[in-house]
Amino acid sequence: MGAGELTLERERAAVPAERAADLASYPAGLTLDGLPGRDLTQAELEELVAGISADPERWQHLVGYDAEERVYVSLHRDAHVDVWLLCWTPENDTGWHDHDVSSGAVAVVAGELAENNLTLVGGSRETRVPAGKVFSFGGDHIHRLNGTADRSISVHAYSPPLWRMGQYAVSEAGVLRRISLSYADELRPVD
Repeated sequence: MGAGELTLERERAAVPAERAADLASYPAGLTLDGLPGRDLTQAELEELVAGISADPERWQHLVGYDAEERVYVSLHRDAHVDVWLLCWTPENDTGWHDHDVSSGAVAVVAGELAENNLTLVGGSRETRVPAGKVFSFGGDHIHRLNGTADRSISVHAYSPPLWRMGQYAVSEAGVLRRISLSYADELRPVD
């Protein structure tokens, strides 16, 4: 394998959605009722969103869709973790963003999400994540999510809890800038 191929292989390995695992492969161990009282690892966040996804009685009544504004509802928040239910239409797009110091996990419960990663060599690289998959990422991860199916549902967990996020815009000249915003603000593309 040449140096260029090795670099591309490392870059591909850094895209969390490409490593999405089956929700069914997670044990039914970590729940909102049994959180350990400390910040969670990425593996624990994956286990948590998998468990919540498998318990639709906890969130099904909150599902709703709006093409103008993505529907999102806080399911849990404490000093170490917060959990959100997000409902997507194809028009819903987070824009480029990070989660500041928080690691996160996403479980796609229904439909499909697209995670986009911005690369310096090839622009945006899209990975489709269908229902039944889960992936996680560290606090240094920058991505863009959008629904690709008519009605998609996902469960997201962050640890430590979100306080600030970075929203990114790429100018026509290709210059990247970051805008800091509250975790309670809706993410959408910055023009």
